[in-house]
Amino acid sequence: MELAERIRRHRRPVTLAYDLGAWALAYWGFALLRYQPTDGGVVPWLTLTALAVVSWVIYCLIGLSFRLHAGRARTGSLEEAIAIAISIGLAGGVMFSVNLVIQVVPRTVPVGASLLAIVVVAWARALWRRLQERRWEAVSGPGRRVIVLGAGQAGADLIASMLRDPSRAWTPVGLLDDDPMKRQRQIRRVPVLGGTAQMGEIARAHGVAHVILALPSASAEVIERLRALAVHEGLIVKVLPAATELIGERVDIRDIRDIDLKDVLGRNQLDTDISAIAGYLTGRRVLVTGAGGSIGSELCRQISRFDPLELMMLDRDESALHAVQLSLNGRALLDSDDVVLCDIRDAQQVQMLFRERRPEVVFHAAALKHLPMLEQYPAEAVKTNVIGTRNVLDACDAIGVERFVNISTDKAANPASVLGYSKRVAECLTAQRSQMVEGSYLSVRFGNVLGSRGSVLTAFAQQIARGGPVTVTDPDVTRYFMTIEEACQLVIQAAAIGSAGEALVLDMGEPISILGVAERLIAQSGRDIRIEFTGLRPGEKMHEELFGDCEPENVKPSHDSVSHVPVAGVSEAEVASLPTVGDSREVCRALEELCATALDRQRDVVEWVEA
Repeated sequence: MELAERIRRHRRPVTLAYDLGAWALAYWGFALLRYQPTDGGVVPWLTLTALAVVSWVIYCLIGLSFRLHAGRARTGSLEEAIAIAISIGLAGGVMFSVNLVIQVVPRTVPVGASLLAIVVVAWARALWRRLQERRWEAVSGPGRRVIVLGAGQAGADLIASMLRDPSRAWTPVGLLDDDPMKRQRQIRRVPVLGGTAQMGEIARAHGVAHVILALPSASAEVIERLRALAVHEGLIVKVLPAATELIGERVDIRDIRDIDLKDVLGRNQLDTDISAIAGYLTGRRVLVTGAGGSIGSELCRQISRFDPLELMMLDRDESALHAVQLSLNGRALLDSDDVVLCDIRDAQQVQMLFRERRPEVVFHAAALKHLPMLEQYPAEAVKTNVIGTRNVLDACDAIGVERFVNISTDKAANPASVLGYSKRVAECLTAQRSQMVEGSYLSVRFGNVLGSRGSVLTAFAQQIARGGPVTVTDPDVTRYFMTIEEACQLVIQAAAIGSAGEALVLDMGEPISILGVAERLIAQSGRDIRIEFTGLRPGEKMHEELFGDCEPENVKPSHDSVSHVPVAGVSEAEVASLPTVGDSREVCRALEELCATALDRQRDVVEWVEA
């Protein structure tokens, strides 16, 4: 077994012994300077050794609180250096105070010895770390030669991870960065070779076929520009996920993946007010309905980061609850209180659950959302999206929930489908209830999210995998897109800044051509696949809207990515009049008429607000 491995396996006794020697060396070394034995000064070696041992004991006792010798901090890291400096400084302070009273050595000795001890102790750790890094850098392997784009923290973490990888799957030969201040930088002996404009030239000079975009906070425009440049130069492009998708604080080679449409369509850099979010989530009982769905499960993952007192995940689908619990905890036995099997259509069960668990913040994401299906079965939309929402609102009202957030959709703006009508009525119900309670009850509206179940990307990917054709409704159809992580982050942010009864509309950027999305996916597949146009289905729009005709746009008093829209309410009697059985055309007509009534009131509300 090599020496380094022996030291690593016996880290605590080795470091304790070294630190004892460092204290002795510090006292002896400073004493030689202070006493100047060459000029006849007598050095009290025994006394100095005793002081060194006592200082070491005090230092170790203080270090217990930092777990200094227990491996809490990485050897040679800034965190360990700070802990060493504090522990030695305090130990030296104690020895200086004691020496003031008993005066066994000159007063400068404990002070000077402590400073010297910091240098000797920290120097050894730094040397050890550098030797280990040199060992990683010296290991050669058959890894693919790669250039990393981005010499920031993500790039540095990625380089370090590549060099630590025993298999050496990747061999970094250089970095590219457009920041002139980073042109002379080296990371683990891997140099910055130039800017991104020189990508092709540098790749050919170093025999590189792969580039990795280590830019987790870059916008979609930057990612697309660099992707196009790399493809033009014949390079294979890999990417790190967006910052909102990264789980850990440090980047790892396991984060590397192929570039996809989420990177070039939905990367928006968000300005998140963490303190505002923490203020209403930390230490609170939070419940999410529809927690097993795409939006609900991502909300649960993001809410959990803010340390709620309790996170209750409610869904009627036990398999979906299993999946979200597994993603959060790494295990899913479905035997704990955080998962709740309940159907929001069951008013009695919802009421009982809320009385028992008493949530303080509720995110209502449970809904039926597939437009063509709801056109066939509109009564189901009424039961879940309208009556189910009312049941949850009743339960919230009964126990005094502080904050209720209804997850809505852009199809509620100028609704033209059963889905749009039912979600518009849910917004109106939320607005009406907000006038009757003390808490903040509001809705958040946004468009399509990339990565959700049943999204157009999923459908296209499956069609491409089968060999086509890829079906697009119309060559001119457009939709708004946002990544699911960014949408949920803004939902949580919006809930902190919204006023009761409002609909908060998330900024989705520019609408995207669905035909363009299909063509991009086909090009990425490298296959020759036909596109087939099927025509718009009943209830579908050529272009979705985020704001209705009678709604003010871009009213953003609190956040650049969140607009505020007033919403008119609907009464309980009007909702109760909606049929939940019978002819589909009658149900559709009743929904449409109720929405028309609400929209008439909406004009009055907007005129009043503007006045």
